[in-house]
Amino acid sequence: MLRWKVVLYVLGFVFMIMGTAMLFPLLFALWYEDASFLPLLFSSTFALVVGGGLVLIFKGIDRESLSVKESMATVSLAWIGAGMIGALPFFFSSSLPSFTDCFFETISGLTTTGASVLSNIEALPRGLLMWRSLTHWLGGMGIILLSLIILPLLGVGGMQLYRAEVPGPLPDKLSPRLKDTALILWKVYLLLTLAEIFLLRIGGMSLFDSIAHTFGTMATGGFSTKNLSIGHYSSTYIHVVITVFMFLAGANFTLHFKGLQGDFRSYFRDIEFRYYVGITLAMIGIVTWNLWGEVYKGLGDALKYASFQVVSILTTTGYATADFEKWRPLSKAILLIAMFIGGCAGSTGGGIKVVRMVVMWRHIRGEVKKVLHPRAVFSVKLGKTKLSSDVMGSIWSFFFLYLIIVVMSFVILTSLGVDMETSLYASVACMGNIGPGFAGVGPMDNYAHLPGMAKWVLSFCMILGRLEIYTLLVLFSRNFWEK
Repeated sequence: MLRWKVVLYVLGFVFMIMGTAMLFPLLFALWYEDASFLPLLFSSTFALVVGGGLVLIFKGIDRESLSVKESMATVSLAWIGAGMIGALPFFFSSSLPSFTDCFFETISGLTTTGASVLSNIEALPRGLLMWRSLTHWLGGMGIILLSLIILPLLGVGGMQLYRAEVPGPLPDKLSPRLKDTALILWKVYLLLTLAEIFLLRIGGMSLFDSIAHTFGTMATGGFSTKNLSIGHYSSTYIHVVITVFMFLAGANFTLHFKGLQGDFRSYFRDIEFRYYVGITLAMIGIVTWNLWGEVYKGLGDALKYASFQVVSILTTTGYATADFEKWRPLSKAILLIAMFIGGCAGSTGGGIKVVRMVVMWRHIRGEVKKVLHPRAVFSVKLGKTKLSSDVMGSIWSFFFLYLIIVVMSFVILTSLGVDMETSLYASVACMGNIGPGFAGVGPMDNYAHLPGMAKWVLSFCMILGRLEIYTLLVLFSRNFWEK
């Protein structure tokens, strides 16, 4: 039976984390003396009071390890609740016309999607711009993962939360103690964040913009402080720095930890990373060749814009330096394929993930061989690990469920009056946590024109994509609620 008191107790800490995080953009609102100071202050106070109240009310309950059901409910409700709390600064400031828009913008931030309903981003107060970018950074590594540092000290088991928050075919723990794993990942995340802020700052970007764009880069989110996204900056240096860090954010963070310890060979011992590099280079090469001479006269420009946009879409960041909707059909097709692939497992990126694509390709290749050699026995391996039939079934189930949800979202959006192209690309972009797509949600457009119900559907898709479907979808199963 689901112990709601334990779930609410954990949710209290998530709300307190959100309220505490609002103090950071509050400092910018105070410094720039903009209109977001009071909305941020009220929102932070509300989150801390509600969160603190839940912790105090339920602190005396029996806090044994969370069951699988309780962990699933906690993670799903934490993301929804964090979206509600995070929407308050936008709502109290009247920066967006409805709470639906406020929730959509916040969930887009927390899930690192980057789909926006803002038509004039630069008109938003600095405090709200920083809060908008900070939701990326918090969601990138996961609010629940952050709370794992605290929960073991409070008698609440965290392994089930970790597995629900960081799902994948082969979960990788860096330390036997979950709290140590969370701290290691956050230290790597923070170190890379500080490095990018420094590099962008010396490249001429203001400190405010450096912080905001770094949050969007490391979380593979894509919220910018400029209407033209990274295209606002003509600096090749800035484009290169962001491209490199988007690529790093799309890789498995356990590899970065090993690399920082001096084990650089771990990158190329990892089969997923090798495929990740290969896919990235192949896509950049094809798009560069396709754009050179037609869209961009010089090879250098074609390579620069192709590299940035391929890495941005493949890692599901969604930053833009060009209106790629005007590119040639082959280049657009490559970007569409990249939207489905996504980053590596253990990264802040979304999508289906490179490792799943690798496993499915090897499984298909094995099945073709069986046709030619019926009596032969072929097994699918990932490195030295032989994958069980359960893992293979889970990966194929995820893949088909992913496609089914995209199709269902597409059908719902078209039933709401959204044109077919926009419905399809919006569904793909939100399910993959990418942000910009094509047609009515292209890189120079936004999601503001969509009906309110469509925004709720897409918000649901964003959470599904961020939690890799099962964690949230299981709540709609009758078996989940049975004793």
